[in-house]
Amino acid sequence: MGVGEFVLVGVAAVTGGAVNALAGGGTLITFPTLTAIGVPAVAANITNTVALCPGYLGGTFAQLDDLRGRRRLWPLGVVSVVGGIGGGILLLLTGEHTFRRLVPFLILFASVLLAVQDRVRTWLLRSPGKPGDTENEAFSVISVGIASVYGGYFGAGLGVITMAVLGLALRDTVTRLNAIKQFIALFANIAAAAFFLFSGKVVWPAAIVMMIGALVGGSLGGRMAGRVPPGVLRRIVVAVGLIIAAIYFAR
Repeated sequence: MGVGEFVLVGVAAVTGGAVNALAGGGTLITFPTLTAIGVPAVAANITNTVALCPGYLGGTFAQLDDLRGRRRLWPLGVVSVVGGIGGGILLLLTGEHTFRRLVPFLILFASVLLAVQDRVRTWLLRSPGKPGDTENEAFSVISVGIASVYGGYFGAGLGVITMAVLGLALRDTVTRLNAIKQFIALFANIAAAAFFLFSGKVVWPAAIVMMIGALVGGSLGGRMAGRVPPGVLRRIVVAVGLIIAAIYFAR
């Protein structure tokens, strides 16, 4: 990697970190940037997963108060770890050629998920349930496990999938469900990242730059919250994702 490539990856990480803090979908910026500078698709995905760990950790700690009093979180944590590792294994078994063919579909899928994120939140606000209502714990464990496999495999859009699943399985407030979502994403992402450490495919110079950039971007995004309409930014990110998907399809 040359100086120009480091700068490009750093700018993408700062932008992605800010976008994640404001609206979500930062992976739709960081992953294509890595492939654009010549990092193979599987290595780019793995590097991106490792680099995003600090952001998930910060997001979970910021919402620890909302997790207090929520009983039986450990099954979701365990299944998230297993699912994240399972997704990582599946990614390595897929191979470079097959994964590159799947990339445009994955980006398109993530873009669509991001586009419906507001509708999912609106649905949850209309029928969030009450903390004392009956819950389907078996369904929550199974569905979170499947979502975590996707998170370990690619990750973009995991938050939207998890929120929808939790809204169907658990009866709680949207604030608490969002905190549980962060908890699940943290466990799935860190488990996959820990597994990837032994894969030999992490591009460490890029990963370190992205970690620093994502932290800076996340901080900037937090300060801009309220000034930049998340809906407008989300539509821009979705449009960028659709364009990137189209470019990959054309290739």
